[in-house]
Amino acid sequence: KKVTGALSFADLIASSPAMANVMRLGKRGAASTIPILIEGESGVGKEMIARAIQGESDRAGRAFVAVNCGAIPENLVESTLCGHEKGAFTGATAKHMGKFQEADGGTLFLDEVAELPLDMQVKLLRAIQEGEVDPVGSRRPVKVNVRIVSATNRNMIEMVKAGQFREDLYYRLNVFPIMVPPLRDRKDDIPALVNHFITKLAAEEGRKVRGIRPDALAMLMAYAWPGNVRQLENTVFRAIVLCEGDQLGIEDFPQIASLVDGYEIMVPAAPVMPVPVPPAQQPVRRGGTEVSDGTALGIPVVTDGGHIRKLEDVEADMIKLALHRYRGQMSEVARKLGIGRSTLYRKMRDLGLEEAEG
Repeated sequence: KKVTGALSFADLIASSPAMANVMRLGKRGAASTIPILIEGESGVGKEMIARAIQGESDRAGRAFVAVNCGAIPENLVESTLCGHEKGAFTGATAKHMGKFQEADGGTLFLDEVAELPLDMQVKLLRAIQEGEVDPVGSRRPVKVNVRIVSATNRNMIEMVKAGQFREDLYYRLNVFPIMVPPLRDRKDDIPALVNHFITKLAAEEGRKVRGIRPDALAMLMAYAWPGNVRQLENTVFRAIVLCEGDQLGIEDFPQIASLVDGYEIMVPAAPVMPVPVPPAQQPVRRGGTEVSDGTALGIPVVTDGGHIRKLEDVEADMIKLALHRYRGQMSEVARKLGIGRSTLYRKMRDLGLEEAEG
C-alpha cells in the first residue's frame, strides 16, 4: 500500500537489471516485520531502500527515525539510542527521549550499525529481543515497538571473526540481508538519475538548466563513480552551479573530464612572456633563422653537436621543469602546460617520468 507522502519502491530510480533483486527482496521484506540488513558501499542509497521498505509496510505513515551510528560520540551512544533521565550524568539538564522511543510504532534505521561500540551492541541486542530499552538513570525499562532496519558498508562477517562485532547481534540483524550494488554495476540507471537530479537541483537553485548534452552524459556513463549515487548527485549539483546555458556540457564537469580518457578539457596556456637575453647572448641571424645559445629557460633545444634535440626529450625536460617549479601539484602543472591532467599522467608514463617523480 502507499500512504500519501511515503516513499515506495515505485519512486526509486532503479530499473537496471542489477537492481531487480534489490527491489524484489525489498518488497518481500516490507510485507513482514523481519529485521533487515542493507549492505553496500557508501553512497549507494541504502537509506532510500530503507524508507521504501517503511513506505510499503504496515508502518507506513508512522515515524521513520534514521541514526548514523558512526557519527555519535562514543560516550553519548547509549543516551542517544536509549534516552536518559534528568541528572543522569553531567550535562543531562532535562529528560531526553532516545531514538528507540522516537521510533515507537514505526521504523528505526541504524545506518553504519557496524560502528557501534561493543558495550552498546549488548544493549541493542537486548532491546531487539525484549522489546524494551533502559534509559540512562532510569529505574525501570521502557517498552518500545520498533521495526529495525540496519545498514553497513563494512564486511561484518569479517568483523565478527575479528571480535569487533558480536556474533549473536550480527545474526539477529542479518535475518534478511539485501545487497545494494554500486553505481558502476548499474550504469543503466545513470541517465534517469542525472535527469532527476537536474530537475530537482535546478529548481532548488533557481537555475534554467533543463537537461544534459549527449556527449556529457556519455562521459558520466564512462566514469566509475567510487562515491556512487551520492557522488553523482553532488557532481550534478556543482555542474548546475557552473553551467551558463540551459544544458550541462562536458565543460561543466571539469573534475570528471580530467579522470576519463578522451574527455579532458583543454585549458588555454598562459601567454609566454619574452625572456630578456643578455647582450652577449643576443641571437645571431644565419640564413634568415634566429639561432641563440641553444637553450630556452635553461632547457637545451640542440645537442652538443648542434643538432635539434628530439621533441619528446625537450617535452620531458619541460614536464620536469614544471613539476619542480610547481612542486609536484599535478593540477597546476597540467594547467600551466595547457593539457588535461589525464594527458599529463599519460605523457609522464610514456616518457618514463613516473619513477623519477615518485
